[in-house]
Amino acid sequence: MPTVQTKKILLVEDEPDILELFAVRLEINGFEVVQASDGSEAMESVKKMDPDLIVLDLMLPKIDGYELCRMLRFEDKTTDVPIIILSALTQDYNKEKAFEVGATEYLTKPLDLSLLVEKINEYI
Repeated sequence: MPTVQTKKILLVEDEPDILELFAVRLEINGFEVVQASDGSEAMESVKKMDPDLIVLDLMLPKIDGYELCRMLRFEDKTTDVPIIILSALTQDYNKEKAFEVGATEYLTKPLDLSLLVEKINEYI
C-alpha cells in the first residue's frame, strides 16, 4: 500500500497566539506545519524544507511580507509554491501589491480558519 505524503506548510506570522492557533488548526487537518515568526526565519526554514504551500502575513518584522513574497519567488525551491497572504490590510492597494510580488491568494483577517483550510486544499 503506498504511503500518503503529508503536505508541508510554512506558516509565517509574527503574532505568537495567532501563529499557534493557525498551526494547531492546520495540524488537526493533517498538515505538517513549520512555523516562522519573521521573514529571516522563514527564509532559513525554506532552506531546510520543501514547502508545498506558504501562508504569509504581510506585517512582519525584519523583512515585510511583500519583500519576503518577492524573495520566495526568486528561490528555486519556492518559485512555483502557492503563497497565501493573510493580512489585516483590506485596501485594494495592498491586495494588488501582494499579487504583483507573487501571491497566489489574498485573505483578510480575521478569518474563519475553515476558509484557510479550504483554500490550502484548493492549491495543493
